[in-house]
Amino acid sequence: MEELRIRLATLHDIEDVLSIYNEGIEDRVATLETETKDLTYMLNWFQNHQNRYPVIVAERLGEITGWASLNKYNTRKAYDGVADLSVYIKRTLRGKGIGGKLLSVLKHMQKKMIFIKLFFQLFLLTN
Repeated sequence: MEELRIRLATLHDIEDVLSIYNEGIEDRVATLETETKDLTYMLNWFQNHQNRYPVIVAERLGEITGWASLNKYNTRKAYDGVADLSVYIKRTLRGKGIGGKLLSVLKHMQKKMIFIKLFFQLFLLTN
């Protein structure tokens, strides 16, 4: 099996990123969002995730299997060193370690982007 490759996302990846994000919204496992997003929304979002707030993707055999991003945590100057992070994995591939690999790469990127803290919200499923 080909190894998972983690790389910076490009505009070419945005439709896959959107599809995986909408799966997360539909499944209610990684966001409080309740309405799926469209391509226009995602293109705007991607435009705002350049430089200090990158988006990375996990790719295997040419298929985007997940993505992660650093996000502005708060607009107040005091929070410039804090980033929120997002991780979304393709529905059929969750639980296979892809998210952990994306987090590992973001942790290294965090230092280059001069973030002193990453903020991550975890949603636990309960019945």
